[in-house]
Amino acid sequence: MEIEIPANSIRITTQAMDFQMPDSIPSGWNTFYYANNSGETHFFVLEKYPEGKTIADGEKEVLPVFQEGMNYINASKMDSAMAAFGKLPEWFSKVVFMGGSGLVSPGMTSLTTLNLDPGYYVAECYVKASNGVFHSVMGMVKAVVVTETPSGNPLPKSDFQISISAEKGISIPDTIQEGVKTIATYFEDQKVHENFVGHDIHLVQLSDSSDIDELEKWMNWAEPEGLKTPAPKGVTFLGGMNDLPAGAIGYFTVAFKPGKYAFIAEVPNSLSKRMLKQFEIKE
Repeated sequence: MEIEIPANSIRITTQAMDFQMPDSIPSGWNTFYYANNSGETHFFVLEKYPEGKTIADGEKEVLPVFQEGMNYINASKMDSAMAAFGKLPEWFSKVVFMGGSGLVSPGMTSLTTLNLDPGYYVAECYVKASNGVFHSVMGMVKAVVVTETPSGNPLPKSDFQISISAEKGISIPDTIQEGVKTIATYFEDQKVHENFVGHDIHLVQLSDSSDIDELEKWMNWAEPEGLKTPAPKGVTFLGGMNDLPAGAIGYFTVAFKPGKYAFIAEVPNSLSKRMLKQFEIKE
């Protein structure tokens, strides 16, 4: 059971702490084939920067602030951490997260389709290394210009739809079948959660050794061990859909085999927010 990769897909490859991808891409619908060839779990999210701001501004004014705050969290100095996050520049609130792959385990791939407006973007992964340093601080950021030239790609066809909202959480079909499926992912709304990021949807394949409580806690980067290498035992991340604005829709394709799975958002307390949904695909 293999996923067919569109000939005109935009390829992104990670070998270590990098995004090997084009410097510019067309606007409109684009499909991204992401190959994580590294030994750590990664994702990519495309952030649309406000006019006049570039990756250099982010590396100077944003990334060090998050790392400083994280260092204080690791030292159990929460007041100092909040003070550090207060140094984020005003323009950071104008960055628009335009989607991307969910988490992808080492050696795995994902296929994600997004509708992008022209503009200046930064691709980022902020999973943390084993020493607590964000991958983005270690160089896992890449500037990408989305041009005025349209891709001409049509709206993708989906097999079923899932949705997410702050009020209702993640909504999924009662039954999901085995096979290659393209999933329309609808964001009914969007909000900034306690960990300074919006909600998203990650697909996880579970095993008999999976610890759901550990997974839920790990998905919150603001926890000392959250999004920190290594990922929890017994889970395989298969992509998903990173943050999209309210009302937006994106698509991702996955090959479902019989087994246990979960959709989970990268937010604190995902279970109580109904943003953790387990399901099983029968043989």
